[in-house]
Amino acid sequence: MSDSTGPQSASQQAPARGLPVVGEPRPERADARRNRLRVLEAADKLFTQHGVKNVSLDAIAAEAGVGKGTVFRRFGDRAGLAVALLDEREQELQAKILTGPPPLGPGAPPVIRVMAFLDAYLDLLDRHVELFMDSENASDGARYRIGSYRLWHRHLAMLIEQARHELDADYTAHVLLAPLAADLHNALRTQGFSLDRMKSGLQAVATNLLGPT
Repeated sequence: MSDSTGPQSASQQAPARGLPVVGEPRPERADARRNRLRVLEAADKLFTQHGVKNVSLDAIAAEAGVGKGTVFRRFGDRAGLAVALLDEREQELQAKILTGPPPLGPGAPPVIRVMAFLDAYLDLLDRHVELFMDSENASDGARYRIGSYRLWHRHLAMLIEQARHELDADYTAHVLLAPLAADLHNALRTQGFSLDRMKSGLQAVATNLLGPT
């Protein structure tokens, strides 16, 4: 996930379902894809265990069972690898929203889909909060320029419009996304808030805005 000045720019094209696309197509050989996924899984594991700034490319290469040169050629450096990992995880969430089973994917009532998205995003944010903070704070206002934020905002706005057409759907979507800022999430975790407490609190806010499921 990155803004237009970052290592990877999110596409602004819109698919048939009306949502922008996170990331760009990556045509690649099967062996290259396997190596890329092995490196990303290794980075995910080590970043989660030790923190992004405490993990070297050497350690990631060793965990993935590939040479350091393979990691360097594909991702450039640790920052590039972190961006690629976050982009991969956000694309996975996007795929679930577009084509996955309900309630996250199509087929459930709109308010229930809103709740499912908030839970799923909080899970993703909690696991990768350090990566999200780097991305959202890359420059002033970066959070609101990155393609994934526009995707999540558009998704929520569409569901809010379906559920409560009398609301300002665009504004209400921003209201629901505001508590999902990485800095706030990290601060609350540092203060001892559990993930379940944050989920239930945000669900209560959404219920007050949109009505019960």
